[in-house]
Amino acid sequence: MQLSVLNSPFNQEQAELLNRLLPTLTESQKLWICGFLAASQSASQTYAAQSVPQAAATLELLEKIESPVTELEKQETLPSISNKVTILYGSQSGNAQGMAKKVGQTLEGRGLEVTVSSMSDFKPNQLKKVQNLLLVVSTHGDGEPPDNAISFHEFLHGKRAPKLDELHYSVLALGDQSYDQFCQTGKDFDKRLQELGASPIYPRVDCDVDYDEQANKWLEGILAFFSENETNSSASAGEVKAVISAQASNYSRQNPFKAEVLENLNLNGRGSNKETRHLELSLEGSGFTYEPGDALGIYPENDPALVELLLQELHFNASEKVAVNQEGEVLPLKEALTTYFEITALTKVLLQNAANLTGNKELQELVSSENKENLKEYMAGRDLLDLVRNYGPWDVTAQQFVSILRKIPARLYSISSSFAANPEEVHVTIGAVRYEAHGREHKGVCSCYAAERLEPGDKISVFVQSNGNFKLPENPETPIIMIGPGTGVAPFRSFMQEREEQGAQGKSWMFFGDQHFVTDFLYQTEWQKWLKDGVLTRMDVAFSRDTEEKIYVQHRLLERSKEVYQWLEEGAVLFICGDKDRMARDVENTLVEIIEKESGSSREQAAAYLNELKQQKRYQRDVY
Repeated sequence: MQLSVLNSPFNQEQAELLNRLLPTLTESQKLWICGFLAASQSASQTYAAQSVPQAAATLELLEKIESPVTELEKQETLPSISNKVTILYGSQSGNAQGMAKKVGQTLEGRGLEVTVSSMSDFKPNQLKKVQNLLLVVSTHGDGEPPDNAISFHEFLHGKRAPKLDELHYSVLALGDQSYDQFCQTGKDFDKRLQELGASPIYPRVDCDVDYDEQANKWLEGILAFFSENETNSSASAGEVKAVISAQASNYSRQNPFKAEVLENLNLNGRGSNKETRHLELSLEGSGFTYEPGDALGIYPENDPALVELLLQELHFNASEKVAVNQEGEVLPLKEALTTYFEITALTKVLLQNAANLTGNKELQELVSSENKENLKEYMAGRDLLDLVRNYGPWDVTAQQFVSILRKIPARLYSISSSFAANPEEVHVTIGAVRYEAHGREHKGVCSCYAAERLEPGDKISVFVQSNGNFKLPENPETPIIMIGPGTGVAPFRSFMQEREEQGAQGKSWMFFGDQHFVTDFLYQTEWQKWLKDGVLTRMDVAFSRDTEEKIYVQHRLLERSKEVYQWLEEGAVLFICGDKDRMARDVENTLVEIIEKESGSSREQAAAYLNELKQQKRYQRDVY
């Protein structure tokens, strides 16, 4: 008998280990295990005291596991598993959506019948008909579901959720360990599905930003389940890595393209409190294409000055060779800290590993479960140099030190150009981040890489991240309303370039805001030209520091309340890009207020109206 999650209390990984181990055991080894297990159940019961019948019964079970079974026996012991698989994704930036599609392609290649859908497009009343469900979901903000997962999340956690005793499922959760609620949405779904009676195909896997290895392991477990349970598929877990590597042979997130910098301009005028870089990169030879709304991933390098301070503080030899990954790649320590490891952000996992590595009592106390709030407060605004200085001395080797660090995650930026208007090029708009904290200046790793160290002719590692959740309407005659203060203007420059190339006749309305008209009106001449040429129908601006009372984009929306509602009633698609915690929240509250006022409805009905726009993909957000 072959063990699986369906006929044993073990998870898939444990079952696979036992299936490999047990056939290799001798009779004496099996008897020893019988005694060991019996002794483990009761400290008072020793191996010598175990009865012969007990040992014989356990031995009989081991022999059953080892012995081959006929197809008829398999059919008698295992329930029939459908070869139909539903994959639902919840994605904000496109990572989960891209991964869901790759998983679907892999399963289809093994003969399974696969349906891939966003959670928002899936009809919840169909859930009872699904036998095999895979969820690929990210976590947005402070433990919240991404926009296109909200309705499904609410349904599962509501009173209308059905019992799901016949459902087999698994969850791949994408997240970022620098956030306190790491992979929380995936954890929520996993817990709720179990409460509703569903059975796990494979244990939930929680992925950090560099998720390929963990996602591969999860996919291997999924394929093993369908292979062992005799669906009409040719699923084979051993082939997964070859498939993933084949997909990565072109330039991608795993294999980024070295793009040449063509232009690097400061968009802000002299005297501005801000520095916003307009970066133009060549994609010639990459094979990349993109659509308005997509993002560009950039792998930055750390500030050499920060790396030098770290080396001095730790008294490490900069030229010492260290292994940087499981594949055994070796780099000089200074190069590894500059190009490979993250040193500008702290995570809970990093601090826990540092506490274990150093044995520092104060650090161990900080990461203890009862100090959750203190830990969160400590991590805010600090980096690796702060940690090293605060909890030294570090009596460890360079190799031990880098072993607790994670790879630098790519930074995603909304693309601010149209591929149709700029063939073989991509443009991004990046606001430089600099702040004083804990007695010294800190800098954004990628924004200051662009602002301070990139020159035309330099090359940087990039990839294109598709984002199906932020797209122009297919019909170019559909009106659009765009709300993008600050660097949130980026995708709307792309939208306008695209519509200009198309000769689109649909109306368009832009709401832009920043601090000062004279110094901070990003892409001002381009907006004025689009207005003059009729590509842009109207534009409202809010410059918060030019008036005695601060005015923001939400105030301009409210001033145009009647017209905004009229555009929505005419079928306009509403887009928001920019800061999630303040701007996007305030704008959404304002939109509900506008709908309530202009439609004469209640607050609840206005919120439902906005939710219906989300379901229709007429309210799309790219917020961060």
